[in-house]
Amino acid sequence: MDAPIPVDLARWPRRQHFEHYRHRVPCTYSMTVEVDVTAFAAALRRSRRKSYLAQIWALATVVNRHEEFRMCLTASGAPAVWPVVHPSFTVFNPDRETFAAVWAPYDPDFGAFHDTAAPLLQVHARATEFFPQGQPPANTFDVSSLPWASFTGFNLNIGGDQDHLAPIFTLGRYTEREGRVLLPLAVQIHHAAADGFHSARLVGEVRDLVADPSWVGDEGS
Repeated sequence: MDAPIPVDLARWPRRQHFEHYRHRVPCTYSMTVEVDVTAFAAALRRSRRKSYLAQIWALATVVNRHEEFRMCLTASGAPAVWPVVHPSFTVFNPDRETFAAVWAPYDPDFGAFHDTAAPLLQVHARATEFFPQGQPPANTFDVSSLPWASFTGFNLNIGGDQDHLAPIFTLGRYTEREGRVLLPLAVQIHHAAADGFHSARLVGEVRDLVADPSWVGDEGS
C-alpha cells in the first residue's frame, strides 16, 4: 500500500474550508439522488457480470478521479491524499440476517476488477465475521446496498468520529418510472474533505459513466 501524499497547505485552495469544517464546525453532509440506469441495467441483463459489482466499480472509478474523495489524515492530523482507494462493500448472509464487509483492490479495467471481486461474494455469502478478510486497508471507502427498498433520502449519523474523511455510499433498489430505470444513490461525506460542488460533480460523472455502459462487456451467448 502506497503511503498517502501530504497536501501542500500553502497552495491548497480549500485550506480554510478544511480547517473550518474540521475544527470549528465539524460536520458531514449527505446527498441522495436518483441515477438513470436504464442503459446500464439493459447492458447487464445481456452480460454475465454482476450488477452490484458494476455499481461498485463505477463509484470507485469516479472516486479515484478526484483527490477530495481520496483524503485521509496523517498521524499529526494533517490532510493527505491516497494515490488510490479501494472499495469495501457489504455481503448479506440471509440465514443470519447479518452482513459482512469485504474489499477488493480497485482496477481501472472493469473485467479485471470483476474477476477479483466476484468470488468474494460467493466465498463470504455465509460469513459469520464482520470482516472475514481481516481489517480492511486504511485506503478503502465503504459501499452498502439495500436491494430490498428504494428511497429518496438516506443519512448516516457518524458519532464522535470526525477523522473519517472517506466517502460512504448507499445503493437502493431499482425503480421504474415513465419507462426509465432509476437507482437511488446516497452519498455521505465529511465537509472538511469536499463541498457540495464536488459531490454534485461526482454524481454527474457517475451518471455519465452508467449512461454509456460499453465497459460492462462479457455478453452471454
